[in-house]
Amino acid sequence: MPASILEEVGHLFEAVSTRDTITRLNCPSCGSVHVAQLLGDNGGISYVCTACGHSWS
Repeated sequence: MPASILEEVGHLFEAVSTRDTITRLNCPSCGSVHVAQLLGDNGGISYVCTACGHSWS
């Protein structure tokens, strides 16, 4: 358990920073970060850029 609220807030910021680094995708076509994840019928995962429409798996 953290000794202070400041330590707790520090841990939360670290977690958010790590999550953003790991989950942020860029479109390989235009470089936009506006990317949606799609689940296919057979369980596959695809991505589509909502800025330019490019899709990839």
